[in-house]
Amino acid sequence: QVRLVESGGGSVQAGGSLTLSCAASGNLRDVRSMGWYRQVPGTQREMVATITTGGSTNTAEFAKGRFTISRDNAKTTIFLQMNDLKPEDTAVYYCNAYVTVMHDDHNWWGQGTQVTVSA
Repeated sequence: QVRLVESGGGSVQAGGSLTLSCAASGNLRDVRSMGWYRQVPGTQREMVATITTGGSTNTAEFAKGRFTISRDNAKTTIFLQMNDLKPEDTAVYYCNAYVTVMHDDHNWWGQGTQVTVSA
């Protein structure tokens, strides 16, 4: 019931910048937060940054000072501005929407977008 579509991934040289976008559609009334996660093959998916409906943000330590999460005025699109990219940032980046309905919860995920940073 929630569709998330990422865009903006690609290849960039170390030190460069990319901005990822995630457009959410469907039943969004119970979305509590959205965020960006990333996953390197063979490793666990990790949180990059999240933003709640109230606008509070959390950013992973590795991303602080380099990555910024934001959203549009309609709260249907989130962005991840990534600066000073490093080769270790290479991963598939996934958009997430966290939904709660009474005592139930669910995570919705986008298809992912590849970010590749070359040395």
